[in-house]
Amino acid sequence: MDLAAVALTFGAIFLVELPDKTFLATLVLATKYRPILVWIGVGLAFTVQTGVAVALGHAASLLPPDVVKIAAIVLFLVGAVILFREGRSHQEAASGDEFAEKAKPVTGWRAVLASFLVLFAAEWGDLSQLVTLSLVAKYEAPLSVFVGALAALLTVSALAVIVGRSLLRFISIHVLHFLGAGVCVLLATLTVYELVS
Repeated sequence: MDLAAVALTFGAIFLVELPDKTFLATLVLATKYRPILVWIGVGLAFTVQTGVAVALGHAASLLPPDVVKIAAIVLFLVGAVILFREGRSHQEAASGDEFAEKAKPVTGWRAVLASFLVLFAAEWGDLSQLVTLSLVAKYEAPLSVFVGALAALLTVSALAVIVGRSLLRFISIHVLHFLGAGVCVLLATLTVYELVS
């Protein structure tokens, strides 16, 4: 296990995913269902999605190294643009009314299944999945990237379930988007440096 790859993956996915729709969807689900059931359903969806991203990234690592690096640069830059645009959008439309619903005491596997299905559908082709794929292809450490990515996704979803409303009172969602965009630009820059050196 490459601990550096685990740490880098965790940091990148955490910052990219914190302002993402996943955080918001998990927070909304936690207002409708028991938080622990939401976290279990979301965690199962993340496990499947991360496994798919790691498998695709491992397959991509069989390509020539320069092709993989160029593809990673493009994906990181696309991610930065997406996050920056979402940050601007949230900054312009800043309103706190989107979480006004009250909690309903729904329990059981229905809540787990609903949470799983919502996040499973929302995460296909998501930025965190693309970043995971890129990191696997770049570092050729699928297990380390899987562990780091899944740990970051579970941490973000736990934050959404436990302290989501409080966190959004102190840090604006657009600031989180801009931080995530900065991480993507940094990863793209590091990959360009590796490509030219």
